[in-house]
Amino acid sequence: MTDIPAAASASFDLLTAGYVGGRVASTVSLVRDGDLCLVIDPGMVADRASILDPLAALGVAPGDVTDVVFSHHHPDHTINAALFPRARYHDHWAFYEGDVWTTRPAEGYELSPSVRLIETPGHTPQDITTLIGTPDGVVAATHLWWHAEGPVEDPYATDPAALHAGRERVAALATLIVPGHGRPFPLDAKVPR
Repeated sequence: MTDIPAAASASFDLLTAGYVGGRVASTVSLVRDGDLCLVIDPGMVADRASILDPLAALGVAPGDVTDVVFSHHHPDHTINAALFPRARYHDHWAFYEGDVWTTRPAEGYELSPSVRLIETPGHTPQDITTLIGTPDGVVAATHLWWHAEGPVEDPYATDPAALHAGRERVAALATLIVPGHGRPFPLDAKVPR
């Protein structure tokens, strides 16, 4: 099985760019592909309007969101998940809907023909990356990078070697990286691996 999504019909929209420093916010994204309406990492933000207002501007109500993906379980990436009352929630080992817990590995799991999860441990043992096939190439929403500058070595990484291996794996497929705490950026020689 290839890592690249089978199709390239998804749309990607940045809802809010995250940041780290004296304050912290996660990068929150919207992906749509057919019936899939996916929010990635609805975590900490200065105000929930930072998520809800861009969604509304794109014509999406919270109840329209079908799925939510957590790149990992740190609160700065999960704390606003309850904004989406009808969503299935996905992590590294299951998806959750209402009171049903469905165990499955994230590796290779398809949310739609254009959206696939892969396991990319390093920051935590449970990190996953969402690969999004778009008409412009593959977008990777991931915490392998915090922002375009890296950091080269993740100061909180539980497995630095796995993190660097994950970066190489994702760099072989993606044209655009959506990092955990920054604006999306294209992969080029300056991006730390």
